Amino acid sequence: MNAQISAYSLDAPRAAPYGPVDRRRKTGDKTDVVLPPDLVVSVHVALSALEEDWRLLEASNRVSMHQSYDWCASWLSTHVERPLLVRGRLGDRTIFILPLELIRNGLFRTARLIASPHSNINTGLFAEDLGGLSREQFAAGVMAGLSAKLADVADIVTLDKLPLEWRGEGHPLAALPSIRHQNSSYQLPLFPDFSATLAQINAKRRRKKFRVSERRMESYGGYDYIVGESLDERRAILDVFLIQKAARFEALGLPNVFRDAATQAFLRAAVSCTGTAENHPLALHALRLRGDGDSRIVAVAGVSRKGDHMICQFGSIDETLAADASPGELLFHRIIERACGEGVALFDFGIGDQLYKRSWCTIETPLYDIVVPLTLRGRIAAGVHRVLVRLKRAIKANRQAYGLVQRLRQKHQGKTAPESGASDTSDAD
Repeated sequence: MNAQISAYSLDAPRAAPYGPVDRRRKTGDKTDVVLPPDLVVSVHVALSALEEDWRLLEASNRVSMHQSYDWCASWLSTHVERPLLVRGRLGDRTIFILPLELIRNGLFRTARLIASPHSNINTGLFAEDLGGLSREQFAAGVMAGLSAKLADVADIVTLDKLPLEWRGEGHPLAALPSIRHQNSSYQLPLFPDFSATLAQINAKRRRKKFRVSERRMESYGGYDYIVGESLDERRAILDVFLIQKAARFEALGLPNVFRDAATQAFLRAAVSCTGTAENHPLALHALRLRGDGDSRIVAVAGVSRKGDHMICQFGSIDETLAADASPGELLFHRIIERACGEGVALFDFGIGDQLYKRSWCTIETPLYDIVVPLTLRGRIAAGVHRVLVRLKRAIKANRQAYGLVQRLRQKHQGKTAPESGASDTSDAD
C-alpha cells in the first residue's frame, strides 16, 4: 500500500496534485522501508488551525520550548516569514507537527523551523508513541510527506540543532541522514535538594564563589534578587538587558545579535506572554543594587521554562558597576537554587561553548542538522549547508580565524542588521 499524502489544507497555499508516493524509501543507511499506509500529511499557514493538537503534543517533556505554540506565535507576530505548518495524522489523531517558515537565502527557498536562528535546541513536535509506527517507518513517512507537500514552494527543508538523543530517548527522525552542528548545548541536572545539585560540580568551590560575590555586593549596599512580575516590570528589565548587551558587544568589538528591530520586537512579544509557573516563554530575572546612591540593575537573565526543563536564553551584566562581584555568576546561582525548589529537573545553558557553561554543566549535548532537498536546486543548497557547517566547525577550532570572522561580521553589521541567535553568547553562530 502507498502512504496517503493529502491535498493542501484550505488555509494553505495551493500546490499541484501529486501522484502516488513510492512504496519504499531509503532512510539513512537502511533501504526498503515500507511507508506507513495511513499517514496523512497536510500543510497549514494559520497557527490557530492547529492550536489544540499543538498544545497536546507540546505537553511532552521531550518537546523543546522553541517549538511551543507561544514561542512560535511570538516570532510570527513580529516577522514577515511565511509559515508552513506541516501536520501528520493517523486517522483522527495528530502524531507530528513540524512548525516551519519559508525564507529566501539568495537563490534558495528554505523551509526551516520557526525562529530557528534564535533557538538553543530544537525537537519538533511528535507523539511519544509515533502512532505505533517504527522509527524507520515514521522517518520515511515524514520524508515522503515533506517532499510531496513542499516541493512546489521550497527547495530545501532544514531541521537544525536537533539532539539525536534527548531526555533519555532517541529522536523520531534520527534515522534520517544528518550532519553534526557546529555547536553543542550544555545542561545541568537539578535535584529538589540544592546541595545535591551543587555536589555534581564541586560544591565547595561553588559556595566559596557565592560567598565572595555576596560580600562584594554588600560593599555596594547589598542587592535584591528579583523576577519580573508585572508586564511593565518585565519590559523594563528587558530594556536594561538590551542596553547592557549592546555595550558589551561594542566593548568586545563583536556584532550585536540583538540589534535589529524585529529581534527586539520578538523578545518583547515573548515576555508579554503570561504563561504559568511551569510554562512560560520568557521570564526576566535580575540583581538590583540596594544602595541609596544607585539602585541600578547589575545583572539580567532571560529564562524560559517548559515543564521540568528551564533554558537560559540570554544574560548580561552592567560592566560599569559591581563587575568585580561577578553578578552574572551570582544571578545564575540564585536562579538555579530557586529552580531546584520549583520542580525543575534540567537547567539548560543553551548553545555555544563557553567556560562559564562548562563550569556549571555536567552534560554536553551534541546537536545535528537534518537537511531534506526537495528540488535540484535544493540538492545544491544541501551541499552548501554541509560545507558551511564543516567550515564553521573548523573556524571555531581556530581562535585566530574565529576572531577575524567576528570582526568582519561587526563591520558588515554597520550596513545591515544581523540574523543571529538569541543566545547570550557570540559563540553560538
